[in-house]
Amino acid sequence: MAELQTTARPRRPRPAIVTLTDAAAARVIELTADKPVKGLRVGIKNGGCAGQEYTFGLAEALSPLDEVVTDKGATVIIEGKAVLYLIGSEIDFETTKLASKFVFRNPNQTDACGCGESVTITPVKAD
Repeated sequence: MAELQTTARPRRPRPAIVTLTDAAAARVIELTADKPVKGLRVGIKNGGCAGQEYTFGLAEALSPLDEVVTDKGATVIIEGKAVLYLIGSEIDFETTKLASKFVFRNPNQTDACGCGESVTITPVKAD
């Protein structure tokens, strides 16, 4: 009987789900310092006039599908259902005269509402 041999294809490097700017990393570290949390949880939910909104919260525990991203000393937990929507995104933290907020630069975003609070995001196709 002949032996079956398979050759594994070399794996492509996995793209970073998200990266953080220095300002975003500093803010995440500030928000999570001295708290019993795993990191800042980032996700998406349906809502707003454009269809989806980014969500933030402190992650007290990890879920099985969560992806943990550590960048510049800051830990961000990406909700499993948001991974394909956020691949390749950069998270920044901006302070203006009117507000201080996290800002996404998401290559998968196809539209946004006028106020910028909600977005339309097309997920990356898994291959």
